Amino acid sequence: MIRAATDNDFDFIYGLYMHPELNPYLLYEPMDRGSFLTVFEQLLDDKVLYIYNVDQQPAGMFKLIPLQHRTSHIAYLGGVAISPEFGGRGLGTSMMKAILEMARRQRIKRIELSTSVDNERAAHLYEKCGFQREGILRQYTYLASEDRYIDEVLMSYIWN
Repeated sequence: MIRAATDNDFDFIYGLYMHPELNPYLLYEPMDRGSFLTVFEQLLDDKVLYIYNVDQQPAGMFKLIPLQHRTSHIAYLGGVAISPEFGGRGLGTSMMKAILEMARRQRIKRIELSTSVDNERAAHLYEKCGFQREGILRQYTYLASEDRYIDEVLMSYIWN
């Protein structure tokens, strides 16, 4: 089940974004709780942060950010993560299917995302769920903590 994130989800969201296995593939550099609180509050204000629940417990998160004007039929999908404690249960696929259904109900016609070229596990999941690779975004993400740039694979899901 998908639900909008609330103030009560701070610890869960912070834990995922700062988890050492997940952080290199997510948007934000490692930071303390106080610094992340500003980011979290903005995501809540923007109403783009969601929780994926399993048995009424938070198991995953994502951001679905609608674009505007001539691109209002598009949403950007980011911050996709399943808590490592829920890993290996096929929840990534279940969450992606729920995201696609939610987007379809919102009349979104195209979802875009990008993932590190090194994150083949994520790219495989997205392809399994119907996303297609569109190209490489060269030196797209800068990992300050590692002082290096990484290439990202641009992918999309399009309803006809």
